[in-house]
Amino acid sequence: MISAARGDARRTALLESLDEILREQNLADSSLDSINIAEISRRAGVTRSAFYFYFENKQAAVAALMEEMYDQAFVATGELSGDATPAGNISATIIGLFDAWERHQHVFRAMLDARATSPAVRELWDSDRQSFVGPVAEMIGAERAAGRAPGGVDATSVATVLLELNDRMLERLALSGGTARPQLQEAVIEIWLRTIYGRTDQ
Repeated sequence: MISAARGDARRTALLESLDEILREQNLADSSLDSINIAEISRRAGVTRSAFYFYFENKQAAVAALMEEMYDQAFVATGELSGDATPAGNISATIIGLFDAWERHQHVFRAMLDARATSPAVRELWDSDRQSFVGPVAEMIGAERAAGRAPGGVDATSVATVLLELNDRMLERLALSGGTARPQLQEAVIEIWLRTIYGRTDQ
């Protein structure tokens, strides 16, 4: 039987190995299918069967790597309730999200590939995004209640659409190699401000 500590070390080694390969390939001109599980295992210093002990497939391993980006994005979402102006809070949130993407863009690209081929990963993607809806909707509700934002469509629906926008823009960045970040980031910030507050001078 594998001890918990040894098991955690082997799983970590596999994820680090996959991360290293993704950074090298960056999936710009290749797909997740081109990555070999035997190579992931070899670099991690474990057997191929050990990989399957922890992960059902490569898509599941990529999803595990994405958790770090989700964690950083969730921290960025906390900026929505910061001490700055509404514009400052939203800017900090969106910039934090784009920064998290930039640090993990190689994993994000692989996750897009995994999402396209794995129903389980698609479900996980949707579930993770849904976890952001509550905090964003709560912020919108609080701003409306305080009179800083006008009333309007159900806050949960607004939050869902804004988060969908974030996803689409990050996907666009992934396809462009990140070259359009300044323009897309500025546009997302403005759309958030206009959608929530009706204007940008907040």
